[in-house]
Amino acid sequence: MFDPVTLKLNVDPLILSAIREDITSEDVTTNSVMPNAQMGEVNLICKQDGIICGLQVFERVFTLLDENVKVEFFVKDGDKVTNGQLMAVVRGDIRTLLCGERTALNYLQRMSGIATYTNSVASLLAGTKTKLLDTRKTTPNNRIFEKYSVRIGGGNNHRYNLTDGVLLKDNHIGAAGSVTNAVKMAKEYAPFVRKIEVEVENLDMVKEAVEAGANIIMLDNMTHEQMKEAIELIAGRAEVEVSGNVTKENIARLTDLGVDYISSGALTHSAPIMDISLKNLHAI
Repeated sequence: MFDPVTLKLNVDPLILSAIREDITSEDVTTNSVMPNAQMGEVNLICKQDGIICGLQVFERVFTLLDENVKVEFFVKDGDKVTNGQLMAVVRGDIRTLLCGERTALNYLQRMSGIATYTNSVASLLAGTKTKLLDTRKTTPNNRIFEKYSVRIGGGNNHRYNLTDGVLLKDNHIGAAGSVTNAVKMAKEYAPFVRKIEVEVENLDMVKEAVEAGANIIMLDNMTHEQMKEAIELIAGRAEVEVSGNVTKENIARLTDLGVDYISSGALTHSAPIMDISLKNLHAI
Protein backbone atom coordinates (compact mmCIF):
# COMPACT_ATOMS: atom_id res chain seq x y z
CA MET A 1 0.00 0.00 0.00
CA PHE A 2 1.00 3.62 -0.42
CA ASP A 3 1.88 5.31 2.87
CA PRO A 4 -0.24 8.32 3.94
CA VAL A 5 2.31 10.95 2.85
CA THR A 6 2.87 9.40 -0.60
CA LEU A 7 -0.87 8.96 -0.99
CA LYS A 8 -1.66 12.60 -0.25
CA LEU A 9 1.28 14.24 -2.05
CA ASN A 10 1.85 12.03 -5.08
CA VAL A 11 -1.14 9.75 -5.61
CA ASP A 12 -4.20 11.86 -4.85
CA PRO A 13 -3.35 14.63 -7.38
CA LEU A 14 -3.03 12.04 -10.16
CA ILE A 15 -6.32 10.36 -9.25
CA LEU A 16 -8.09 13.72 -9.10
CA SER A 17 -6.69 14.59 -12.52
CA ALA A 18 -8.03 11.30 -13.90
CA ILE A 19 -11.46 12.01 -12.39
CA ARG A 20 -11.48 15.51 -13.90
CA GLU A 21 -10.58 14.01 -17.27
CA ASP A 22 -13.77 11.92 -17.05
CA ILE A 23 -16.04 14.59 -15.56
CA THR A 24 -15.61 18.06 -17.05
CA SER A 25 -18.51 19.63 -15.16
CA GLU A 26 -21.04 16.89 -14.36
CA ASP A 27 -21.97 13.30 -15.08
CA VAL A 28 -24.99 14.13 -17.19
CA THR A 29 -26.12 10.49 -17.52
CA THR A 30 -26.08 9.82 -13.78
CA ASN A 31 -27.75 13.13 -12.97
CA SER A 32 -30.48 12.29 -15.49
CA VAL A 33 -31.47 8.98 -13.90
CA MET A 34 -30.51 9.71 -10.27
CA PRO A 35 -31.47 13.32 -9.44
CA ASN A 36 -31.50 12.71 -5.68
CA ALA A 37 -29.25 11.00 -3.15
CA GLN A 38 -29.86 7.29 -2.71
CA MET A 39 -27.68 4.79 -0.85
CA GLY A 40 -26.68 1.72 -2.80
CA GLU A 41 -24.10 -0.99 -3.18
CA VAL A 42 -22.31 -2.71 -6.03
CA ASN A 43 -20.12 -5.83 -6.28
CA LEU A 44 -16.53 -5.89 -7.51
CA ILE A 45 -16.21 -9.07 -9.57
CA CYS A 46 -13.08 -10.64 -11.06
CA LYS A 47 -13.68 -11.98 -14.57
CA GLN A 48 -10.40 -13.82 -15.10
CA ASP A 49 -7.63 -15.48 -13.10
CA GLY A 50 -4.70 -13.32 -12.06
CA ILE A 51 -2.98 -11.25 -9.37
CA ILE A 52 -5.08 -8.42 -7.95
CA CYS A 53 -3.38 -5.05 -7.48
CA GLY A 54 -4.52 -1.47 -6.92
CA LEU A 55 -7.28 -1.95 -4.37
CA GLN A 56 -6.22 1.12 -2.37
CA VAL A 57 -6.29 3.26 -5.52
CA PHE A 58 -9.66 1.80 -6.53
CA GLU A 59 -11.10 2.79 -3.13
CA ARG A 60 -9.44 6.20 -3.21
CA VAL A 61 -11.26 7.18 -6.40
CA PHE A 62 -14.58 6.87 -4.59
CA THR A 63 -13.52 8.41 -1.28
CA LEU A 64 -12.03 11.45 -3.02
CA LEU A 65 -15.45 11.96 -4.59
CA ASP A 66 -17.30 11.27 -1.34
CA GLU A 67 -15.58 10.43 1.95
CA ASN A 68 -18.68 8.56 3.08
CA VAL A 69 -18.23 5.75 0.54
CA LYS A 70 -17.20 2.49 2.19
CA VAL A 71 -15.48 -0.45 0.51
CA GLU A 72 -15.47 -3.90 2.10
CA PHE A 73 -12.62 -5.92 0.60
CA PHE A 74 -12.39 -9.72 0.64
CA VAL A 75 -8.91 -9.79 -0.94
CA LYS A 76 -5.67 -7.82 -0.64
CA ASP A 77 -3.05 -6.67 -3.15
CA GLY A 78 -0.93 -9.60 -4.31
CA ASP A 79 -3.62 -12.23 -3.83
CA LYS A 80 -4.33 -14.72 -6.57
CA VAL A 81 -7.93 -14.29 -7.73
CA THR A 82 -10.11 -16.38 -9.99
CA ASN A 83 -12.80 -15.85 -12.58
CA GLY A 84 -16.13 -15.06 -10.93
CA GLN A 85 -14.68 -14.24 -7.51
CA LEU A 86 -16.38 -11.54 -5.42
CA MET A 87 -13.53 -9.26 -4.34
CA ALA A 88 -15.34 -6.37 -2.67
CA VAL A 89 -18.62 -4.61 -2.04
CA VAL A 90 -18.78 -0.83 -2.50
CA ARG A 91 -21.45 1.12 -0.58
CA GLY A 92 -22.40 4.76 -0.85
CA ASP A 93 -24.49 7.32 -2.69
CA ILE A 94 -25.39 5.69 -6.00
CA ARG A 95 -24.47 8.89 -7.82
CA THR A 96 -20.90 8.62 -6.51
CA LEU A 97 -20.67 4.93 -7.38
CA LEU A 98 -21.72 5.66 -10.96
CA CYS A 99 -19.45 8.70 -11.34
CA GLY A 100 -16.35 6.91 -10.09
CA GLU A 101 -16.91 3.48 -11.62
CA ARG A 102 -14.89 3.81 -14.83
CA THR A 103 -11.90 5.63 -13.35
CA ALA A 104 -11.67 3.23 -10.40
CA LEU A 105 -11.83 0.21 -12.70
CA ASN A 106 -9.31 1.68 -15.14
CA TYR A 107 -6.72 1.87 -12.37
CA LEU A 108 -7.54 -1.56 -10.95
CA GLN A 109 -7.60 -3.31 -14.32
CA ARG A 110 -4.32 -1.76 -15.46
CA MET A 111 -2.48 -2.33 -12.20
CA SER A 112 -3.74 -5.91 -11.86
CA GLY A 113 -2.76 -6.62 -15.46
CA ILE A 114 0.80 -5.48 -14.82
CA ALA A 115 1.03 -7.46 -11.57
CA THR A 116 -0.30 -10.56 -13.30
CA TYR A 117 2.07 -10.32 -16.27
CA THR A 118 5.04 -9.53 -14.02
CA ASN A 119 4.23 -12.55 -11.87
CA SER A 120 4.19 -14.82 -14.91
CA VAL A 121 7.62 -13.53 -15.99
CA ALA A 122 9.15 -13.56 -12.50
CA SER A 123 8.12 -17.18 -12.04
CA LEU A 124 10.42 -18.11 -14.93
CA LEU A 125 13.39 -16.80 -12.89
CA ALA A 126 12.51 -18.79 -9.77
CA GLY A 127 15.51 -20.61 -8.38
CA THR A 128 18.05 -18.22 -9.94
CA LYS A 129 19.89 -15.29 -8.40
CA THR A 130 18.64 -12.98 -11.15
CA LYS A 131 16.27 -10.15 -10.21
CA LEU A 132 13.59 -9.04 -12.67
CA LEU A 133 13.53 -5.25 -13.19
CA ASP A 134 11.12 -2.84 -14.83
CA THR A 135 12.11 0.26 -16.86
CA ARG A 136 10.98 3.86 -17.39
CA LYS A 137 8.78 2.72 -20.30
CA THR A 138 5.65 3.62 -18.38
CA THR A 139 2.43 5.46 -19.18
CA PRO A 140 2.90 9.21 -18.56
CA ASN A 141 1.52 10.22 -15.15
CA ASN A 142 0.97 6.56 -14.21
CA ARG A 143 4.51 5.54 -13.28
CA ILE A 144 3.86 5.47 -9.54
CA PHE A 145 0.98 3.03 -10.09
CA GLU A 146 2.74 0.87 -12.66
CA LYS A 147 6.00 0.47 -10.75
CA TYR A 148 4.04 -0.39 -7.61
CA SER A 149 2.23 -3.06 -9.63
CA VAL A 150 5.54 -4.57 -10.75
CA ARG A 151 6.55 -5.01 -7.10
CA ILE A 152 3.23 -6.59 -6.20
CA GLY A 153 3.69 -9.03 -9.09
CA GLY A 154 7.09 -10.16 -7.79
CA GLY A 155 9.37 -7.91 -9.83
CA ASN A 156 11.74 -5.15 -8.75
CA ASN A 157 11.99 -1.48 -9.65
CA HIS A 158 14.87 -0.08 -11.63
CA ARG A 159 15.44 3.67 -11.06
CA TYR A 160 12.17 5.55 -10.62
CA ASN A 161 13.13 8.56 -12.73
CA LEU A 162 16.08 10.51 -14.12
CA THR A 163 16.93 11.94 -10.71
CA ASP A 164 17.19 8.49 -9.17
CA GLY A 165 20.45 7.28 -10.67
CA VAL A 166 23.04 7.51 -13.43
CA LEU A 167 22.42 5.35 -16.51
CA LEU A 168 24.72 6.19 -19.39
CA LYS A 169 23.00 5.04 -22.57
CA ASP A 170 24.19 5.20 -26.18
CA ASN A 171 23.26 8.85 -26.72
CA HIS A 172 24.85 9.95 -23.44
CA ILE A 173 28.03 8.16 -24.48
CA GLY A 174 27.81 9.81 -27.88
CA ALA A 175 27.44 13.22 -26.25
CA ALA A 176 30.44 12.60 -23.98
CA GLY A 177 32.58 11.18 -26.79
CA SER A 178 33.32 7.78 -25.24
CA VAL A 179 32.41 5.39 -22.44
CA THR A 180 35.53 6.45 -20.55
CA ASN A 181 34.68 10.14 -20.75
CA ALA A 182 31.04 9.55 -19.83
CA VAL A 183 31.91 7.57 -16.70
CA LYS A 184 34.61 10.06 -15.69
CA MET A 185 32.22 12.99 -16.06
CA ALA A 186 29.46 11.18 -14.17
CA LYS A 187 31.81 10.42 -11.29
CA GLU A 188 32.82 14.07 -11.12
CA TYR A 189 29.26 15.42 -11.25
CA ALA A 190 26.91 12.90 -9.64
CA PRO A 191 26.67 12.51 -5.85
CA PHE A 192 29.03 9.82 -4.60
CA VAL A 193 26.09 7.77 -3.29
CA ARG A 194 24.83 7.21 -6.86
CA LYS A 195 25.87 4.06 -8.67
CA ILE A 196 26.95 4.52 -12.27
CA GLU A 197 25.47 2.15 -14.84
CA VAL A 198 26.64 1.96 -18.44
CA GLU A 199 24.72 0.48 -21.37
CA VAL A 200 27.03 -1.38 -23.76
CA GLU A 201 26.42 -2.98 -27.14
CA ASN A 202 29.68 -4.79 -27.88
CA LEU A 203 32.72 -6.32 -26.18
CA ASP A 204 34.94 -3.29 -26.74
CA MET A 205 32.45 -1.16 -24.82
CA VAL A 206 32.35 -3.79 -22.07
CA LYS A 207 36.14 -3.58 -21.62
CA GLU A 208 36.03 0.19 -21.59
CA ALA A 209 33.20 0.29 -19.03
CA VAL A 210 35.03 -2.08 -16.69
CA GLU A 211 38.29 -0.14 -16.93
CA ALA A 212 36.43 3.14 -16.35
CA GLY A 213 35.01 1.80 -13.09
CA ALA A 214 31.31 1.42 -13.89
CA ASN A 215 29.30 -0.08 -11.03
CA ILE A 216 26.75 -1.80 -13.26
CA ILE A 217 27.12 -2.84 -16.88
CA MET A 218 24.00 -3.34 -18.96
CA LEU A 219 24.38 -5.74 -21.89
CA ASP A 220 21.92 -4.42 -24.44
CA ASN A 221 20.68 -6.46 -27.39
CA MET A 222 23.71 -8.75 -27.50
CA THR A 223 23.74 -12.31 -28.75
CA HIS A 224 23.87 -15.10 -26.21
CA GLU A 225 27.51 -15.84 -27.01
CA GLN A 226 28.46 -12.17 -26.76
CA MET A 227 26.80 -11.95 -23.35
CA LYS A 228 28.71 -14.99 -22.10
CA GLU A 229 31.98 -13.46 -23.26
CA ALA A 230 31.06 -10.13 -21.69
CA ILE A 231 30.35 -11.76 -18.33
CA GLU A 232 33.76 -13.45 -18.44
CA LEU A 233 35.40 -10.10 -19.23
CA ILE A 234 33.62 -8.35 -16.38
CA ALA A 235 34.68 -11.15 -14.00
CA GLY A 236 32.73 -9.84 -11.02
CA ARG A 237 34.18 -6.32 -11.21
CA ALA A 238 30.70 -4.87 -11.81
CA GLU A 239 27.15 -6.02 -11.49
CA VAL A 240 25.60 -7.22 -14.75
CA GLU A 241 22.21 -6.39 -16.21
CA VAL A 242 20.76 -7.82 -19.42
CA SER A 243 18.24 -5.87 -21.48
CA GLY A 244 16.72 -5.70 -24.93
CA ASN A 245 13.18 -6.73 -25.92
CA VAL A 246 12.83 -9.17 -23.02
CA THR A 247 9.37 -10.76 -22.75
CA LYS A 248 7.73 -13.76 -21.14
CA GLU A 249 8.22 -15.64 -24.38
CA ASN A 250 12.00 -15.27 -24.58
CA ILE A 251 13.32 -14.70 -21.05
CA ALA A 252 14.09 -18.41 -20.57
CA ARG A 253 17.03 -18.10 -22.97
CA LEU A 254 18.74 -15.78 -20.49
CA THR A 255 18.42 -17.75 -17.26
CA ASP A 256 21.63 -19.75 -17.74
CA LEU A 257 23.76 -16.59 -17.80
CA GLY A 258 23.59 -16.06 -14.02
CA VAL A 259 23.45 -12.27 -14.30
CA ASP A 260 22.38 -10.01 -11.45
CA TYR A 261 19.46 -8.38 -13.27
CA ILE A 262 17.23 -8.76 -16.30
CA SER A 263 15.18 -5.67 -17.22
CA SER A 264 12.01 -5.75 -19.27
CA GLY A 265 10.03 -2.80 -20.57
CA ALA A 266 7.27 -5.22 -21.47
CA LEU A 267 6.26 -5.46 -17.80
CA THR A 268 4.66 -2.04 -18.05
CA HIS A 269 4.25 -1.26 -21.75
CA SER A 270 2.83 -4.58 -22.94
CA ALA A 271 0.90 -6.12 -20.06
CA PRO A 272 -2.78 -6.68 -20.94
CA ILE A 273 -5.38 -5.41 -18.50
CA MET A 274 -7.22 -7.79 -16.19
CA ASP A 275 -10.96 -8.09 -16.83
CA ILE A 276 -12.75 -6.75 -13.74
CA SER A 277 -16.29 -5.38 -13.39
CA LEU A 278 -18.62 -3.61 -11.00
CA LYS A 279 -21.93 -5.49 -11.14
CA ASN A 280 -25.33 -5.76 -9.50
CA LEU A 281 -25.75 -2.12 -8.46
CA HIS A 282 -28.89 -1.73 -6.34
CA ALA A 283 -30.39 0.59 -3.76
CA ILE A 284 -30.17 -0.27 -0.06
